[in-house]
Amino acid sequence: MDKKAQGFSERTSDIILIVITALVMFLVAYPLYYVLVASFSNPYDVYAGKTFLLPSGFTLKGYQAVFADSNIFTGYINSIKYTVIGTIFSVTMLYISAYPLSVKDLPGRKFFSIFFLITMYFGGGLIPTYLVVKNTGLINNMWALFLPGGVAVGNMIIVRNYFQNSIPGELVEAAELDGCNKLQTFWHVIIPLSSPILAVMVVFSMVAYWNDWFTALIYLTGADKAPLPLVLRNVLIKSSASAAQASTISGGYAELNKITEMIKFSSIIVAAAPMLIIYPFVQKYFEQGMMAGAVKG
Repeated sequence: MDKKAQGFSERTSDIILIVITALVMFLVAYPLYYVLVASFSNPYDVYAGKTFLLPSGFTLKGYQAVFADSNIFTGYINSIKYTVIGTIFSVTMLYISAYPLSVKDLPGRKFFSIFFLITMYFGGGLIPTYLVVKNTGLINNMWALFLPGGVAVGNMIIVRNYFQNSIPGELVEAAELDGCNKLQTFWHVIIPLSSPILAVMVVFSMVAYWNDWFTALIYLTGADKAPLPLVLRNVLIKSSASAAQASTISGGYAELNKITEMIKFSSIIVAAAPMLIIYPFVQKYFEQGMMAGAVKG
């Protein structure tokens, strides 16, 4: 009797968990699906609520307007370049800062840990940062996108905790007994055993650099250096300005405003598509990497 009751209870709890998971997945996934459907739909039908599941008034005008801008492909190339270089740079900086702090006999370990932690809560602000970048000659240089925030301290702490808690100390000791110095141990032991957290940090960095338009807006000049999000922002601003200028023309404002609304949805899909394509290939590492790296060290 007790076993049946226990089995029923477990079965009930499983059903409840499945329902909750499905509901959460729907709440997370549907907004993006809705934007995808809306990007192929007539904006008036979107506002009328006719695009709950399928496009209404199918059209590609939004995507045509987005890709009609000659800077879109340049923006794609720039974003790919900035994302690849920035991700390699940031992950490298995370590793070379996290590994020493994970070594318990590092001289001044506590001081350096506090030094990094302070930067999470206190910063000079935008104007001092801009002056530093300007005085170091990085204005209109792509390295202005990477150097000022090269180490994300929160991510560095996660990586440090992963090194401390998920890599057996015996392996490190064995490598040192075999004659490896700290650098050789880092290269031959630490890096090969940290692929889950490496994948997590790569995705975090890629998403951050891919979506970053504000830093480029401040430090880069010229359309030839603008990343994709900044190009899409400019396309949307131009479309909105054209609609405003056409507001005095009969019928002109309505049509241009319609195009502007389609550009909004299309721009989101154009900007998000590369990350959505890449994410499934590294998603399997997320749970292992984040759970191990989140344990307090």
